[in-house]
Amino acid sequence: MLSFIVRRAAATLLVLLVASFIVYQLTAISGDPLLELRGSRDPDVQFKIQYLSDLLMLDTPPAVRYFYWLGGAAGCLIGQCDLGIAVSRAEIPVTEALAGAIAATVQLITLATILSIIIGIAIGMTTALRQYSGYDYTVTFFAFIFYSLPIFWVAVLLKEFGAIQFNRFLEEPVIPPAAMTAIALLVAVAVTGIIGGGLRAKVQSFIGAIGLSILVMIFLNTTQWLKYPSLGVVGIVLVTLMFAGVVLLLSIGFGQKRGVIIVAGMALVAAAMWLPGQYLFFYVGGFWGIAIAIVMMAAIGVALGLIFGGDGRREIARAAGITGGLAGLVLVIDEALQYWTTYLDLIPLNNGYISTIGAVTPSVKRQDNMWLDLLDSYAHLILPTAALLIISVAGYTRYARASLLEVMNQDYVRTARAKGLNERTVVVRHAMRNALLPIATIVPVDITALIGGAVITEKVFAWNGMGALFIRGLDAVDVNLVMGYVMIVGLMAVIGNLIADLLYSALDPRIRIS
Repeated sequence: MLSFIVRRAAATLLVLLVASFIVYQLTAISGDPLLELRGSRDPDVQFKIQYLSDLLMLDTPPAVRYFYWLGGAAGCLIGQCDLGIAVSRAEIPVTEALAGAIAATVQLITLATILSIIIGIAIGMTTALRQYSGYDYTVTFFAFIFYSLPIFWVAVLLKEFGAIQFNRFLEEPVIPPAAMTAIALLVAVAVTGIIGGGLRAKVQSFIGAIGLSILVMIFLNTTQWLKYPSLGVVGIVLVTLMFAGVVLLLSIGFGQKRGVIIVAGMALVAAAMWLPGQYLFFYVGGFWGIAIAIVMMAAIGVALGLIFGGDGRREIARAAGITGGLAGLVLVIDEALQYWTTYLDLIPLNNGYISTIGAVTPSVKRQDNMWLDLLDSYAHLILPTAALLIISVAGYTRYARASLLEVMNQDYVRTARAKGLNERTVVVRHAMRNALLPIATIVPVDITALIGGAVITEKVFAWNGMGALFIRGLDAVDVNLVMGYVMIVGLMAVIGNLIADLLYSALDPRIRIS
């Protein structure tokens, strides 16, 4: 393994050096970084020009100047990183500008990437299992539409209808009967398509989905939950039970009574931990409070599975641990929602909850409260995350569908069925793992591309991330800033490809890294 990583690093080092040299030369000869300063009427302009010329070594040929930059960049290996100054960013060090941009970009892409992978793979694989059904045709139709949409158009529509119009709706959030009927029908059609089965099963799922959807919307109207959202103990139990059902479906199934009781019982554990969790978040707080809550709930699930799991204790412990970790996340969400009213009092009333520009609200930032900052972050993340999500989910859906369809026709899948294994075991344990192999190649590369900055999305939503930093550097012929960006993105590309190779060996036992 180590020798493979060393060989890969050595092979890509040469590529990075050649690419960085070419980018440096092209950027350096593309214009004058002091052009704006030369037109200034400041009496000290000549002194400033001379100072920056010496600092940036503009009198030195670009080919020679590159090696001075390379020497400073090599210092990053020993913790003495010197990438020069960013002229277009008030002459601050490039490392400082990159740190702020990377933090903003990672904050933007993390949620979008995780949700895109989970939702896209889930939808794609369910369409593969319902091949040539109405559900499959519908998802395929919309996947092609969303995949072909220009991101700037999606972003602008989201600002209009996802923020401006929806914020007006949240002033008096009452779902009218006509909208309630349409939403219930759409949900029922989707649920029926996913569940499938015979005519009787389809009718039952259709009627059940309509009834449950209408009950939920009546509850939202009656309690005004959309205006004042909260979970409480009842909400924690219900959401945890929902997570438990998904985990059971994808892991041990519903046939093991002992496993179902333990995994579903994590909902009661979460309810019992609600009050102690209040003290934990109050006295510990911050990142460590959140981490302790999630790890503690996962540990309780694993312990219950190992103690009471019987013969299948390992599988049950794994499922209960995952459910426990998700339950810990639900406790964190419940704690954040307790600050909802305080947050609404701090944000501008004419903007509404969903923000259309920027990453923070200054009035909230001044409060120095982690829970308010958390609510504010997600208020600003909703729109750009949705824009990235719509495009990415469509792509992952097509990849997952094609991959699972190919795997389901393999001989070992037919053998698993012939041995008498139920369909859930065949799909989850045998087919799905191998179907993830092509996706394992795509995911690291996509994440690397997003680290480089979602340029158009950042521009539309005024998000000062890596993409915005790169555009600013190009416009100002700021060579140091552009090279700092290239270095980060290049390193991430190398790491992404390496992770893809390692994922291959983890998913497929036939592949060994040596």
